[in-house]
Amino acid sequence: MQVYRFFDIGSGKPGIAERERIRHHLIDIVDPDYPFTAGEFCREALKACGGIYRSGKYPLFVGGTGLYIDSLMGGISEIPDVDREVRNGLLREMEEKGLRYLYGDLEKLDHEFAARIHPNDTQRILRGLEVLKATGRPITSYYECRNVHESESTLYIGLYDDGDSLKKRIEQRVVRMMESGLVDEVRKIRSMGYSPNLRPMKSIGYLEVNRFLDGEYSLDEAAARIAQSTKKYAKRQMTWFRKNKRVNWFKTGNDLAVCDLIEEWLRTVGSRGVYPWKGDDKTGE
Repeated sequence: MQVYRFFDIGSGKPGIAERERIRHHLIDIVDPDYPFTAGEFCREALKACGGIYRSGKYPLFVGGTGLYIDSLMGGISEIPDVDREVRNGLLREMEEKGLRYLYGDLEKLDHEFAARIHPNDTQRILRGLEVLKATGRPITSYYECRNVHESESTLYIGLYDDGDSLKKRIEQRVVRMMESGLVDEVRKIRSMGYSPNLRPMKSIGYLEVNRFLDGEYSLDEAAARIAQSTKKYAKRQMTWFRKNKRVNWFKTGNDLAVCDLIEEWLRTVGSRGVYPWKGDDKTGE
């Protein structure tokens, strides 16, 4: 969310003072109606990494979006762009014959991918078929061609908090966002001509405020729903990151232990590490 211009309060974007003290990258780089993807994140992040490393520093990936971190570290498949008309044709076919028919097609044409997904997963069924029709290759054939950017030198640090404390902090954060002017921020974005149906406008915080502005929720209900959605998201984050067995977990506030680990890493692994972004500024490779 922080890649989008004008989405400041609801995304928890670091303030100007913090960004002047420590250089941040990939903030405010696209307009709200730009369909920013995980693939583009990887390309932009690698460019930034190349420059950071050659300046004698180490890149830090900070945040809670596991998909983007995993896409960069584990590699992402470079699937060619598909003409929009291919998707439109599949949508028309789905309207006429139903999703089950399309899933049957996918089973025949790309059995491996069909076996991985649920028969009701509309998005992935359409994606599997459109890639096949546009490129002549099953989507699974692209999965083997990944540029992995993780190495044995990569250090993962995870922070956790107990349930009650986390819930309290989330509720306090929502109060701060509201007091800081989240409603006015969304109102301003809408006044600039950006639709409430845009992807960033449907993210946590912005979705609920948009519904308040459209008269669907009271302001108190919008705030309560933001807190509820954030708590569910925090739970999903933990489930995602717990799958990564390389994460070193620390309770929030245990700063000294985190610093000790980083210092040890710098002395032993970091100083002799091999990194995938030591190359040219344009590619990061």
